[in-house]
Amino acid sequence: MDIAKVIAKELGIKVSQVEATIKLIDEGSTIPFIARYRKEVTGSLNDEILRDLYDRLNYLRNLEERKETVIASITEQEKLTPELEKQIREAMTLVAVEDLYRPYKQKRRTRATIAKEKGLEGLANIIYLQMTNNPIEEEAKAYLSEKEGKEVPTVEDAINGALDIIAENIADEAEYRTYIRNITVKEGKIISTAKDSEVSSVYEMYYDFEEPISKAAGYRVLAINRGEKEKFITVKIEAPEDRILNYLEKKVIVKDNPYTTPLLQRVIEDSYKRLIAGAIEREIRSDLTEKAEDGAITVFGKNLKQLLMQPPISGHVVLGWDPAFRTGCKLAVVDATGKVLDTIVIYPTEPQKKIAESKKIVHNLIRKYGITLISVGNGTASRESEQVIVELLKEIPEKVQYIIVNEAGASVYSASKLATEEFPNFDVGQRSAASIARRLQDPLAELVKIDPKSIGVGQYQHDMNQKKLGEALTGVVEDCVNKVGVDLNTASASLLEYVSGVSKPIAKNIVAYREENGKFTNRKQLLKVAKLGPKAFEQCAGFMRIMDGDNPLDFTSVHPESYEAATNLLKKLGYSLSDITSQGLVGLSLLAKDRKKLASELEIGELTLDDIIKELEKPARDPREDMPAPILRTDVMEMEDLQEGMVLKGTVRNVIDFGAFVDIGVHQDGLVHISQLTNQKFVKHPLEVVSVGDIVEVKVLSVDIKRKRIQLSMIL
Repeated sequence: MDIAKVIAKELGIKVSQVEATIKLIDEGSTIPFIARYRKEVTGSLNDEILRDLYDRLNYLRNLEERKETVIASITEQEKLTPELEKQIREAMTLVAVEDLYRPYKQKRRTRATIAKEKGLEGLANIIYLQMTNNPIEEEAKAYLSEKEGKEVPTVEDAINGALDIIAENIADEAEYRTYIRNITVKEGKIISTAKDSEVSSVYEMYYDFEEPISKAAGYRVLAINRGEKEKFITVKIEAPEDRILNYLEKKVIVKDNPYTTPLLQRVIEDSYKRLIAGAIEREIRSDLTEKAEDGAITVFGKNLKQLLMQPPISGHVVLGWDPAFRTGCKLAVVDATGKVLDTIVIYPTEPQKKIAESKKIVHNLIRKYGITLISVGNGTASRESEQVIVELLKEIPEKVQYIIVNEAGASVYSASKLATEEFPNFDVGQRSAASIARRLQDPLAELVKIDPKSIGVGQYQHDMNQKKLGEALTGVVEDCVNKVGVDLNTASASLLEYVSGVSKPIAKNIVAYREENGKFTNRKQLLKVAKLGPKAFEQCAGFMRIMDGDNPLDFTSVHPESYEAATNLLKKLGYSLSDITSQGLVGLSLLAKDRKKLASELEIGELTLDDIIKELEKPARDPREDMPAPILRTDVMEMEDLQEGMVLKGTVRNVIDFGAFVDIGVHQDGLVHISQLTNQKFVKHPLEVVSVGDIVEVKVLSVDIKRKRIQLSMIL
């Protein structure tokens, strides 16, 4: 197989682009590095296409490896024919390879292998080839045996044994299995029924449910799987059995023989029901699950990217508020740089309800530290805490706003080894409050400390392949961190480990070097960090930023390999390096008119030149600036205040296959069903219309206070 050609066709790109990318990957380059600094080589492939390419490359290489193993195994058995080898080499999926290998696999003892040991293969061939003119009972007499271990006492035993051999031969035929799998997917149904219809559960819509396999939606597949796992429903695949049996009869019964035809009809049904149907059902369900997981992982990844790329709210002293009832609300004051200044516990909620005392403590903190923003976690006692905050803000002269933040993962982080190292003298509540404050100041820097699966922007994430999910989400975090870049002198080890070319040990070594030698003043000092060699330096240097360093280019995303070109460019256009930090290079692109000539003179590619010019015009520009800013509040609204037809502004908190959940400030996110996202076009997936973090206008369709459900519409 020409892997590069296959991938190029699948992704709709040139073979040369694929070959160049594969070469870079094999040389140890990371996806973020290739996407940002090797545009000339790949023809500007973006990180999304590069990750798809990387995944397919791994799959196809594993497929080729498996083919070689299978061919070697069949060769060893001296059963490999040129035709079989051709079929194996041309197979495009692991399933197809395994189908072809099935007859040659070492099997556990089956009814067929026992029949072969008893010498019944000859009788099986007589029946299977349909050549005899004698009744099979007559043919079977020649195979009767009384030998120990090979006993075939009766004609019936001989015939049954021969049929077992034929049944296994039919089941092992790759062509038949491919047809049965395809026709079942095309015409079959997935059916679920209740184990006990009297028992109430969230899976009630699946108590009597059926859907064509070809139309099975991913989120329904995952829901059915979970309902089955939790023993509320039973699930089966209903195949077009009559069509399958007719197909097998046409394939197997090639002669009109009155002696063999009835036996072959019997053995075909036995082979399908006993040996094929169950295995095909498992394969189809496994395939449905894999596709559903892949879809869910894609959605989760896009949601996570939007969440991580939310704009930081800078310049505020923030009060992080981790709400609770019995154990009290934990507060942490965090300055504009993220440093924790103070922590305290207050008890404004049940059972203590020390509201006046709590207000006084919070007001004192506001005055003492100049707090301008309160970040409240959306967990237990969040509503009660918000009520107290709103009352206080109305009573005090200071101008303070608040925001409810999604605290998903805060408790996971606060109990982690990382949090213990970061705040050794804090308890879990104090750590959680600090995290709630910091995730508002810089969502990316704080959320990278939490396992992406715990951030709460997916669906059914705990039911799917954890390794695949983990790898995909790690890729998303890597792309976000490298898109934004990191401050080499302030970044935590948790953030640094996501930088291209930086492993966990190297990230810790960078922090250790900083603590021992003081601030980095230029990027070249990275080469003095333990275990960070020339290759790692090449991969990471462009993503590291140094404020007020020796060289102004260290503050930009211009890679050190392009410093000479960047310096010469500035000289040609009448500028110097000092103009970078003084923001004096706006309009540089207008001066650099003849890009082709300029690139040739500087001995760099045009794409690299374009990137250098963009970066010099806006050094270290934060791509998160383009994202909508979060909604800050000064008043509270309850679910009871909502009325049908009311139009509100809200923040998209999660996007799933059938809609989007929007926070409208009432502690219960409302659902905008996919059908209510827009009437301008047909929407295949909500991500075509909305993303996590979007600020949207919604209309209230209905409110069910008892079930805590809010239906919203974006069609105004």
